[in-house]
Amino acid sequence: MNTLPAEPSPWADSESASSTPNLGDDNDRAHLQATTHTPSSLPPEILLVIFIHGFKGTDTTFGSFPNRLQHVLTETIEGVTVECIVFPAYETKGELDKAVERFADWLTTLAVEREVANGAGGGAGKAKIILCGHSMGGLLAADSLLAFLDTRPDPQAPLWPNIIACLAFDTPYLGLHPGVFKNSATKAAEYAQAAREVASGVWGVFGSKSAAAAPGAAPAGLITAPPTAEAATAASPWAKWAPAAYTVGGALLAGAAAGTAYYKRTDITSGYGALSDHMKYVGTLWDEKALGERVVRLVQAEEEHGVFFRTFYTLIPQSRPAHPSARTFIILPKSSMALPYFLPANNNLAPDEVQAHMGMFEAATNDGYYQLGLDTAGLIRQAVMKSRKTDVSHSPSH
Repeated sequence: MNTLPAEPSPWADSESASSTPNLGDDNDRAHLQATTHTPSSLPPEILLVIFIHGFKGTDTTFGSFPNRLQHVLTETIEGVTVECIVFPAYETKGELDKAVERFADWLTTLAVEREVANGAGGGAGKAKIILCGHSMGGLLAADSLLAFLDTRPDPQAPLWPNIIACLAFDTPYLGLHPGVFKNSATKAAEYAQAAREVASGVWGVFGSKSAAAAPGAAPAGLITAPPTAEAATAASPWAKWAPAAYTVGGALLAGAAAGTAYYKRTDITSGYGALSDHMKYVGTLWDEKALGERVVRLVQAEEEHGVFFRTFYTLIPQSRPAHPSARTFIILPKSSMALPYFLPANNNLAPDEVQAHMGMFEAATNDGYYQLGLDTAGLIRQAVMKSRKTDVSHSPSH
C-alpha cells in the first residue's frame, strides 16, 4: 500500500471536501451515510484505485498524485478502506491485447488477495476497483474493462473483478490532435538549431590544426546535431529508415533539451527493430474505426453496466497572437453523445501540448494539478455511491 502523505493534503487545503464539485448532492450524502458499513456489521468496503502509466512511462509517472488521492478519498468516503496502487512498470511494446492479458492476470490476482486479506468474505467482487490510466494506459484500462465484460460466463452475470469506474487522463481515445505534430516539428527544428550551435561552440574550443585540416568532420566523440531531412534521405544507412524515423521524428526530437540534444545515426539503424516493436503497441491509434467503436462501448458500459467512464484532457488556453485557439493533446469527440464524457483539465503553465501531457501530474508544470485531484476524487466518490445504491437494490431484502 502507498504511504499516506505526512502533511495535510494540498487538495484538502485548497478546497474543503464538503464543498468540492462533483462530490454528489445532499441526497447522495444521506444515502452514503445510510449505507455505510459500521464496525459492528461488515468489514469496511475495499476500494482499489489502480494507476496505469502510458507509452514509455514508469512507476514515477504519477508522482505523489496517488498518495494524495488516497488521503482525500479516505477522508471523504466513510466505511471504506482505500488503497491507491500503481501498476508496476511494464514494457509498452508488441500488441496491445497482449498487455491487456498481462494486466488482467495481475488485477484478478490482486483483487483476490485484497479481499482475503481484508476479511471481505462472502464471494468475489467485494473489492471495488477504479482504473486510472494516463495516455496509452487509458487504452489498456479500457480494453481490460471491455475484455472482462465480454468474457463473463453469462451476459447477466455481474462484472468481476468489480470495476466500478474507468478514468483516463489525456488518453487519445480518438487519436492525437494534429496540432501536436505541428508544434513538435517546430520544437524539433528549434532543438536541432540549438544543438548545431552547441556543436559549433564546442568545435571552436577544439580549434586546432587537425580541425582545420578536416573542416567537414566533427571531432571524435563530439555530440553532433541531428541530420537534416535532406541528409537523412541521401546518406546511407539513413536512406532506408528516414521515412519511418521522421514519422515519429517530431516527438522524438522534441523530447531532447537544447543543451544536451544528440542524435546518432547508428542508434536509429540498430534499434529499428525495437522501434518497430514499440510502434505496434501504439498502432491502435491509426485505426480510426476501432477508436470510435471503443468510445461507444465505453459509454455503453456506463449506461448498461454502471461503470463510470470519464476522460480528463489537458487544455492549454488560447494565447494570442501565437495561439488564437485553445490547444489539446488529444482529439475530442464530435458526437454529442460522447462529448460529455470528456472533461477539460486546464494548464496555463505548459508551453506546448506534449509538455502539458507529460507534466499533468506535477504541480510545478500544471497549475490545474490540485483541481484535477479534487475532480478525480469527486468522480470516484460518485462511482462508489452509485455502486452502493446498486448493492442495496440487489440485496435479498430488496
